[in-house]
Amino acid sequence: MAAYALVTENFKFVSLFFKSKDVMIFNGLIALGTVASQTAYSVFAFNCPCSPGRNYCYGLAAIGVPALAFFLVGIMMNKSTWDLVSECRLRNCRKLSGAAAFALVGTIIGRAVVAPLTWVVISLLQGQAYTCALSEFVDPSTLGKDFPSDMGSEVIAKFPCQGSVPTELQRFWDEIERRLKYESQLIGWLLVAGMSVAVFLMLCMKRCSSPFGYLQEDYWSQYRSNEKTLFQRTAAVHAQLLAAENIKSFFGFVALDKEEKELLAEHQSVSPICSTDWNRVTGVYLYREKKGLPLYSRLNKWATYSLEHNVEAMDKEMDTFS
Repeated sequence: MAAYALVTENFKFVSLFFKSKDVMIFNGLIALGTVASQTAYSVFAFNCPCSPGRNYCYGLAAIGVPALAFFLVGIMMNKSTWDLVSECRLRNCRKLSGAAAFALVGTIIGRAVVAPLTWVVISLLQGQAYTCALSEFVDPSTLGKDFPSDMGSEVIAKFPCQGSVPTELQRFWDEIERRLKYESQLIGWLLVAGMSVAVFLMLCMKRCSSPFGYLQEDYWSQYRSNEKTLFQRTAAVHAQLLAAENIKSFFGFVALDKEEKELLAEHQSVSPICSTDWNRVTGVYLYREKKGLPLYSRLNKWATYSLEHNVEAMDKEMDTFS
């Protein structure tokens, strides 16, 4: 039973890969945006140099560099990235188990690779970058007896720019292009198949290892979304009121519009929040329970223990992830 409990405790963190339908919708929007970006790039910016050595570097750069940029942007835009950074800075990740760390990093990378993989797949299916990159490596002997055997890679590399190729050789371009696009699209479809299988397996793993039933998981998703929205909205108002009070104490008055005056009248004063409380609600959070009652977030946990005035137990529980 102890082994079973340990396995269940560790593998339930896999559920962080796909925590809600919002993640799937968000990833779909990212993919659509990437398709649009890749199409615009191919139409307006792609320009094969048609030169030995440069073709290969340019083709790979056209596929890889934007994908890398999308990946890094995805890492930076993911809130979990900064939660993990905060966790390591505030608590040195001392209680973060291997399973939890794997799940968190997997969640971050899983979201970040959506745009890069979409870019790579669309690039391969279109075939322009691959054709440019691999054109110089086409073996002239495979193009038929009519193709001059003394033609080297310097001439082959110019085929993507048909105006640079001798007129008598331009008829071979259709064969070269068809062959390279076939290879490019085949790799692209294989990548799509691999991604589909990987997503399917992760969804199956998530369903099998999740500690929740479907309804509770849906509720947790709604709770997180509402908490985030309300927290951001309230934090903005709190910061505005605190700034207004400080400005008023400095100038003797503060210039407010009608809505801001009504808001200030409704909330006569606000107090700064101590750093300790900020740190308690900041960082990594994985689902826990207290006496059978769910604690859906760090803020939920903080509020539960604050009502009991049990600061020591709260700090201990805040550090528990293993």
